[in-house]
Amino acid sequence: MRSPVLESLDRGKTRRTGTKGANASRSRRSATPGSRVSYATGEAVVARPVQPRKRLPRSSKRSVNVVRQQRSGITAGWRLQGLWEPDQQDASAQAISEEEQKKLAELELDMRLPRVAGKIDSWLLIIVLVLLCTGLVMVYSASSFVAARAYGDASYFFQKQLLMVILGISAMLVTMRIDYRQWRRFSLAGMVVILPLLIIVLIFGHTVYGASRWLTFGSFFSIQPSEVAKLILALYIADWLARKGNQVSTFLYGLAPFVILVGVVLGLVLLENDMGTAIVIAGFATAMFFTAGANIVQFLLAMACGGLIFIVEAFSKGYRYLRLIGFLDPFKHVSDLNLQLYQSLLALGSGGWFGLGLGASRQKTGYLPLPFTDSILAILGEELGFIGCTLVVMLFLFLAFRGFRLARRTQDIYGALLATGITTWLVLQAMINVGATTASIPYTGVPLPFISYGGSSLVISLAAVGVLLNISRFIQEPESPALARPSATVNLRKKI
Repeated sequence: MRSPVLESLDRGKTRRTGTKGANASRSRRSATPGSRVSYATGEAVVARPVQPRKRLPRSSKRSVNVVRQQRSGITAGWRLQGLWEPDQQDASAQAISEEEQKKLAELELDMRLPRVAGKIDSWLLIIVLVLLCTGLVMVYSASSFVAARAYGDASYFFQKQLLMVILGISAMLVTMRIDYRQWRRFSLAGMVVILPLLIIVLIFGHTVYGASRWLTFGSFFSIQPSEVAKLILALYIADWLARKGNQVSTFLYGLAPFVILVGVVLGLVLLENDMGTAIVIAGFATAMFFTAGANIVQFLLAMACGGLIFIVEAFSKGYRYLRLIGFLDPFKHVSDLNLQLYQSLLALGSGGWFGLGLGASRQKTGYLPLPFTDSILAILGEELGFIGCTLVVMLFLFLAFRGFRLARRTQDIYGALLATGITTWLVLQAMINVGATTASIPYTGVPLPFISYGGSSLVISLAAVGVLLNISRFIQEPESPALARPSATVNLRKKI
């Protein structure tokens, strides 16, 4: 056996002159488990084996439950929030119902909507602007005689209407820039505000021709709460129906609260003696409810009950009953009962195909009462003829096409319902005005949208158009939009 001193000297020379490979090999030999190292004392010590890398044990449901049983108190909940429970998560993922999966799919679809606003529907904007220009011209022509005789200024009503057009366009530009989804936050607050206003107008409202519809502030400014209620109710119903989802088809959670909600608003409007506005509100609310997926049987029963209520209301008031009698024979009682209707028909008949010429109407010179409000279509027909009336009707039909096309291509159900409600509101109101002027339906006073004289109706209608234009900025060409034809057909078959 060599001396330990000589061995140490040899090892020192090896360190100084050895290569890296020899050094690495020696280090590997020294790291081998079970190798022995000789010392001067002659003791043999077993080197410590290299410990394998520790791994955290997999957590199990049992271990987590044990920890939960050990920890108690106020802070036990948040201390255990970070614990990983794969078994429970797998169970919860499997426990998701089909309805919840549909809601998640709708939320994912909503998140895929483009957040960067695109271009507006230029055709819709052009239609509204053409109707506005036509309305300004016809308001000046139809009101010039009355304004000159009453106020000494033939442009008196034209100036007020022009101011309302400026306010309405400003409101349209504002609502056009606001994301329509933001209105969901304020729809309930709007209902809280508008319902008291509908009650206040019954007590303190200004009564004109037996109808208490206006709240007057001074001698210049007045507002019609029932017109504001149209837009707010459309916003709220769209949000309410979108939140209900499949519960819309049930009686307890769908039809019953819907009838109560709309019935309260209709009751307050009918107390103002405003049957025309009540019909418009009932019409677009029903269209939205049907679009949301109402049960067909319940829907038809509700329609029958609603029609019966309107018939009872029509015969409950004396003047409404007289209008029904006058509708059956419009050429009787032409000096009192059917004066408005008879003079409107005379104006339309006098215009012929091409009209008497702009400003050449004879019925506006004291024969037709208030020719620039609800009966303005009769003056338009007298001055511009059948061709002019046809063009106006076609503009409203084109507006209906663009609006319902917009609702069809909107990917979220809230936007689809809102577009359906606003389009139905504007088009139905135009149909009622045209039908009343031409004696196609019993006479009821509603303004012709964008054409008739009136501040509240014009401003609110333009604000609603702004909402439609904003919806058009976010639509895509979806493969399966919110109101897709196949899905709608499947839903109808299921409900039948």
